Formats: sequence, C-alpha cells, structure tokens
Amino acid sequence: MSIQFHMDEHIPGSVAAGLRRRGIKVTTALEAGLIGADDATQLSFASAAGSVLVTHDADYLQLHSQGAAHAGIAYSRQGTLSIGAIIRSLTLLHDVLAAEDMASRVEYL
Repeated sequence: MSIQFHMDEHIPGSVAAGLRRRGIKVTTALEAGLIGADDATQLSFASAAGSVLVTHDADYLQLHSQGAAHAGIAYSRQGTLSIGAIIRSLTLLHDVLAAEDMASRVEYL
C-alpha cells in the first residue's frame, strides 16, 4: 500500500499542493478541521487514516518516544528545508517505502 500523508497545521499548504500534483494522497489539518487540535489528536487522526504525519513540531518525537502508536512521522525542524526540499523528500519516501514500512517509524527529512 502506498504512503499517504497528513500535514499538521505548521506545514505550508504549498507542500500539500506539490504532493497532490505528483498524485500523492494528502490531508491537511485545515481540511480535517483540526486547526488548534492538540498533538495527540492530530497523531490519532493521521493514524486512523493510515497517514504519515508531516510536522515541524518536535513534540511528536516525544510522543513517539513514549510509545504512541502511529502510522509514521516525517519530521523536519522548521526553517531548515525549503518547500521544494520537503516535497522532494516526501516524494522519495512515497516512492521507496510502503505504508507498512513507515508504521511506528520516524523519518527525519
């Protein structure tokens, strides 16, 4: 099964748009009505959908280290990558890994 992504509210909408242009399934916090939702709720939403959560928020790394179940987390520290670099990194993940490969895994972009 192919990886799909869920963008938390800190990821620019242009990242979702760029992935969609490449045929990759994406949801966003805005579209899901999750703006302002806490991290556990965002992670739970993404996990229930089988989506890898894409974030700049290091709090998700803590949830991962505490054993929270998830379909995967793709993390980059805010301001370290351009939008194009984020899109390229996520496209690569999509192209080389299956959804099962990302389960309970963190990928640093």
